[in-house]
Amino acid sequence: MKAIKPSLVILMLCMASSAYANIDAARAIESKTNAASTKSQTKVDQSAEAALTMKAEIEQLEEEVKNLTVYRDHLFRLVVNQNEEVTSINQQIQDIKETRQGVVPLMYKMLDGLKQIIIDDKPIRHEQRLARLNKLDAMMSQADISDAEKYRRILEAYQIEMDYGTKLGVYQGQITVEDGAAIETDLLYLGRISFVARSLDGTRYWAWNDIDNGWHAVDSSQSSNIDKAFSIAHKQVAPSLITLPVSAQLVAEQSLVTTNVTSSANVELH
Repeated sequence: MKAIKPSLVILMLCMASSAYANIDAARAIESKTNAASTKSQTKVDQSAEAALTMKAEIEQLEEEVKNLTVYRDHLFRLVVNQNEEVTSINQQIQDIKETRQGVVPLMYKMLDGLKQIIIDDKPIRHEQRLARLNKLDAMMSQADISDAEKYRRILEAYQIEMDYGTKLGVYQGQITVEDGAAIETDLLYLGRISFVARSLDGTRYWAWNDIDNGWHAVDSSQSSNIDKAFSIAHKQVAPSLITLPVSAQLVAEQSLVTTNVTSSANVELH
C-alpha cells in the first residue's frame, strides 16, 4: 500500500503536467487565432477602406465622364456652327466678288454722270467741282483705297452736287462778262434758280443766263435786292423775302426776269 502512493503521486504529476501542456497549447492556439483574427480584421478594414476609396474614385470618374460628354457635345455643336459659318463666309466672299464686278463699272458710270452734270450745270464753283471730279478719277486706280471707300466718296460728291441745288452760298471767283473781260467778283447762288455776281467794289452786278450760258449785266434797280441776298448769305441779316434774277432754263424769254424767293441762310461751304 505504501508502494502504491508514490506511483499515484507520479501519475498525478504526469497528468498535471500534461494538463498544463494542453493549456499552454490551447493558449498558443488562442493566441494564434487572435493574431489571425486581428490580421484578418485588419485586412477586412483595409479592404473596406480601399473599396470606399475606389467607390469614391469611380463616382468622381463617372462625374468627369459626364462632364466630358457634355463638353464633347458642346464642341461638336461649335464645330457644326463653325462649319456653317465657313460655308456662309465663303458664299459671302463669292457674292462680294460678284458684287465688286458689278460695282466697279457702276462707279465709272457714276463718274461719267457726275462729269456731265458739271458740264451741263451753271458754272457754280466750276473749277472746284472739276478738281473734285479729277481727284475721284485718279482715286479709281489707287490700290490702297477699297472699293467701298471709293463708292462712298463718289456718293459724297453726288450729295455735294445735290446741295448746290438746295442751298444759298457765296464765294469769290472770276467771271467773263459780255465784252469778254475777266472780272473778279463775289458770286451768290440760290440753289439752281438764281446765280448772280457783284464786283468787289459793289458797283456792278451780273446774272447768269442758262439760255445763252453767259453773264448779263443787271439793272441797278435790282442792286439792293442782290446786296440783301449777299447779307443774308453772310448771316449779317435775318432770312427774308428777296427778289433775284432767275437763271434757270425755265425762263421763256431772253431777257432776265425776277422771282420772289424766301431764302435760307444755310451757306454752302463746299
